[in-house]
Amino acid sequence: MRTLSLLSTFAAGAFIVNLAWAAPSAQDRVYTADQNSNTVSVINPATNTLLGQIRLGNPRPDVLSPLYKGEINVHGLGFSPDHKTLIAISNGSNSVTFIETASNKVKGKTYIGRSPHEGFFTADGKEVWVVVRGENYISVIDPNTYKETGRIETAPGPGMVLFHPNKKLAFVVSSITPEVDVIDVASRKIMKRIPVTSAFSPFLQFTPDSKEMWMTHKDVGKVTRIDTEKLEVKGVIDTGMITNHLGFAKSAGGTFAYVTIGGENTVKVFTTDGAPKLVATIPVGALPHGIWPSDDGSRMYIGLENGDAVDVIETATHKVIARAPVGQAPQALVYVSNAVPEGDGTANLVERGNSEPINIALKPASGAAKGFVVARNLGVIDSLEVSLFKLKPQTIYSVYVSGQKTPIAILKTNPMGMANGTAIGPLRELSNTLSSKNASPSKIIVMEGDAAADREKAVLVSET
Repeated sequence: MRTLSLLSTFAAGAFIVNLAWAAPSAQDRVYTADQNSNTVSVINPATNTLLGQIRLGNPRPDVLSPLYKGEINVHGLGFSPDHKTLIAISNGSNSVTFIETASNKVKGKTYIGRSPHEGFFTADGKEVWVVVRGENYISVIDPNTYKETGRIETAPGPGMVLFHPNKKLAFVVSSITPEVDVIDVASRKIMKRIPVTSAFSPFLQFTPDSKEMWMTHKDVGKVTRIDTEKLEVKGVIDTGMITNHLGFAKSAGGTFAYVTIGGENTVKVFTTDGAPKLVATIPVGALPHGIWPSDDGSRMYIGLENGDAVDVIETATHKVIARAPVGQAPQALVYVSNAVPEGDGTANLVERGNSEPINIALKPASGAAKGFVVARNLGVIDSLEVSLFKLKPQTIYSVYVSGQKTPIAILKTNPMGMANGTAIGPLRELSNTLSSKNASPSKIIVMEGDAAADREKAVLVSET
């Protein structure tokens, strides 16, 4: 049974009583969108354990067939106001999947425009708005018929849309255009375009009092605060390399913002006053991405993109208290209270099918370059996901595994000197159990250029 916590404090001589939401319950659920395994992982937050997965498609590389029909790159998540429906957005197959939370059953699918990213229900639950990041509009979907009923033009590359609690405004961030579009929900027209500090924003959230909207800038490691009444930028916070998502928790100590910093494997905690201050830096697993609080604010759940897991932070102590395994490369994460009103909610779930990833840090052999690699076993083959930073812009780099003569990947950096890519293939040498040969560790070497150059001129190298 749920219990309510009662918080009381004295402030400025007045007695304030704050009736908080219920603590995490066995009827609540935490969901992650697992991009590489094409699953939605389902966690019981009362025990912080994985109950199973909703399989929407096959894991990589099984999705490469031209006849493949499953979902590809399960990436975004949203849920209905009554918490009875979860939506999962797959940007590789351009789809929105509607899932009944009580039964984990797929109710319907909608195929929309190129590379959708995130979506959410309107406040009345009658529509679903999904940003189509590969184009320049929001797809409006009827959640009963699963049909697209309209499109709302935005700046190119909309990254996420959320509705202000006043139900009158929708805020849209972009992953291509350095602006926020504020949409009048009734007329579906953009009423204001707010310039922001960079072009790549994947996520936004409102403060608990709804007076501000905070958005992340993944490319430049910042967070922008927007006044939701004046509709103007209130400030910009430097946060760190690969600033992904953020969430808010309100407690007796105040309201705090928790920001996932992928390049540092931390969650940074900031105050939300006029001049936000960094109050804690919490070490977490590899490449934290999605984040969402429990309804009472006592827990913060963090998806680990390169850790294939979820870390649970206790907000009172700013410490990780649990870790639950999930699918491969979790992206979005949401907390849905009372998702399963009755029963254990394990119907239609499958067991986790992926093994644990191996994270490899790359250290600079010269200069200030940075990078990391995550290796995942796919049976007889492996995948290596390579991320490189602080290199020469618009320059080709080759990635080698020691002992192999040809590169496993050739990447070109963007204008900011960053590059990432995935290599899939046979990266290990197989031997039978009777072999006397001992396993020898390999190194990953990153070199400038696309030919087998002098290995002594490496830019980045992994530790043995």
